[in-house]
Amino acid sequence: MRKIIILLTLCLTLGVAFAQNFNQAQALKEISAAAASIKTMQCDFAQTKSLKMLGDKMVSRGQMWCEQPNMLRWQYNTPYTYTFILNNNKVTVKKGNHSDVIDVNKNKMFKEIARIMMNSVLGKVLTDKADFKSSVIHKSNYYIVTLIPQKKEMKQMFTSILLHYDTKLKLVTKVEMHEKNGDRTLIELKNIKKNTPINASQFKIN
Repeated sequence: MRKIIILLTLCLTLGVAFAQNFNQAQALKEISAAAASIKTMQCDFAQTKSLKMLGDKMVSRGQMWCEQPNMLRWQYNTPYTYTFILNNNKVTVKKGNHSDVIDVNKNKMFKEIARIMMNSVLGKVLTDKADFKSSVIHKSNYYIVTLIPQKKEMKQMFTSILLHYDTKLKLVTKVEMHEKNGDRTLIELKNIKKNTPINASQFKIN
């Protein structure tokens, strides 16, 4: 769960605004600039986890809500219920009827998660070389951004993260996370809405 939460939020709020003459460095700047213009975002998602050792796949579905500068709700609905809520410096993790509240300033792991989340919301993640090395390629109707982890903790979990941007919708529609053990997680975003009001209760910490 921790792996999904850390990286999932890297791309959820990034929009795309590319120049006609493709230039990798310029494209990264334009992606970040477009991301900064997104104040709120909500969508449905389907997550497929491919296990290398078992040759099996696990599919889960849910919803996401995000609001600048520091609020996020990531909610799994099927085949199980699990919710992660970030509100300022507090995090709530809910599983079934049980929930835990964590102060990110007192927990190193969650503080790092929150920092990466906020960098994503503010559009800084693609130009922050301390966290990831970024590159962009053009393929059909997509621009694919490859992120290579630079920090030790992230390197221990992931070899690469690929963000798929639909050049027509100008939004991310897929995220691929390649783990060090050979497992792969694909997250597909659907019914995306940006800059529409979100009820404050979605981010309530309790």
